[in-house]
Amino acid sequence: MLINCVAYQQGHKLADIDPSEIGEWLARPGCLVWVALRDPEHDELESMQEAFGLHELAVEDARKGHQRPKLEAYGENLFLVMHLLESGPNRETLEGEVSVFVGPNFVLSVRNRSNRDFLGVRARSEREPHLLRHGPGYVLYALLDAVVDRYFPVLDAIETELEEVEHQIFARGSARQSIQQLYQLKQRAAQLRHAVAPLLEETARLHGGRAPPVCLPVSDYFRDVHDHLTRILTATEAIRETIGTALQVTLAIVTIEETDTTKKLAAWAAIFAVPTAMAGIWGMNFDSMPELHWRWGYPMALAVIAVSTGILYWRFRRAGWL
Repeated sequence: MLINCVAYQQGHKLADIDPSEIGEWLARPGCLVWVALRDPEHDELESMQEAFGLHELAVEDARKGHQRPKLEAYGENLFLVMHLLESGPNRETLEGEVSVFVGPNFVLSVRNRSNRDFLGVRARSEREPHLLRHGPGYVLYALLDAVVDRYFPVLDAIETELEEVEHQIFARGSARQSIQQLYQLKQRAAQLRHAVAPLLEETARLHGGRAPPVCLPVSDYFRDVHDHLTRILTATEAIRETIGTALQVTLAIVTIEETDTTKKLAAWAAIFAVPTAMAGIWGMNFDSMPELHWRWGYPMALAVIAVSTGILYWRFRRAGWL
């Protein structure tokens, strides 16, 4: 659906316009048209393609979605794809996508599979006409900056949950739950990395001497976004390493717990083997067997069994097997 379609000049809003009037406003000198779509229909994208003269390959990518973050140039126009990430109610990471078409005097954003809007970005830009007057380059920066800012809460949520898991790793019997949570965090960290790493490479092309002409007036702002992405990627890599270490520690704890269980079973087996052997020997009932007809033979046998098992229990306890 169409979210908004607005015309600006010298950083100031002129009017909310109808999509059918886009061509007329684009013909005005110094006029900027900023259009936002959400989950558009096929006809809506076609009308925008005709109005802005968009390349059919870029439009096809925006229509199909599920693209890798990328930046492509089609003549004077730029096509940027970004992943939208946000934490869900059940600590999962929800993923959407936004495609941005940028030309000399227009910006078209196409948002898919996400309920988070960019109305705050437009409001902030309209409050800063001295920046908005830089044209499409600043609008692209504002959208890019808003997307990158939404990565930080996702990163913080992963770090917080990782700390919680680290605190419970050494609790006995929590290994299965810890491993499951660690693998879920690993998947979420990989999801964040897949959104950030390609975008980091592409934003490097938006500042410096070889930046596209539309981005040159705000080149320093793109450098700032690039720095933010670098921080996020560095933190994500650190999280991935920590998760790997935590998994190794958890598996080591599982091995230790299994070894302790094996020791306990072996100790109890040894303790019960002594009375079993003694009872088996004394239970043969041969006529010539010593103490067979002795009055105190039975109490003595029980005493010997009790003392033997007691000594074994004490030794195993002292050795830490029980």
